[in-house]
Amino acid sequence: MEQKDTKVISQENALKRMMRICSRKEYSTYDIKQKLYKLQQSQSSIDTIISELTKNKFINDERFARSFIKDKLQFSKWGEVKIRYSLRQKQISDSLIDAVIEELAPNSLNEHLQTIVARKYQSVKGETVYEKRTKVIRFALGRGFNMKDIIKCLDKISTSDEEIW
Repeated sequence: MEQKDTKVISQENALKRMMRICSRKEYSTYDIKQKLYKLQQSQSSIDTIISELTKNKFINDERFARSFIKDKLQFSKWGEVKIRYSLRQKQISDSLIDAVIEELAPNSLNEHLQTIVARKYQSVKGETVYEKRTKVIRFALGRGFNMKDIIKCLDKISTSDEEIW
């Protein structure tokens, strides 16, 4: 097995590299710390670089959270539960997550859920209505939506001649 040469780069070069990376895409503070750990920077060096990046507005956790939530709602069609979980993995504070979700997501979460549930209900195969509903519920829970909201959407789309549960 070949081992890669892991060069320890200077603090200045690490800062320049992180500035270049952050100018291309939004990153959380946690992501940048992980990148700096991989570059074998010391804890004091990491703290200095993070403070410099924050001061110069290269990283901002609130801006990252807004961008992350918008992307996951618009492109991935994730629910609130999955978004919250992912942001917690990035070590974004719960108060910040709550504030941004309340501001951005109240109406769009249910819009996406309604379309996702309707499409999935049409495409899923099952011998009984119960089986179809169970598959749709499992799918929507995996996307990160709340059970209560999923049931409401299923009740809206179920027709009158189908047995409900």
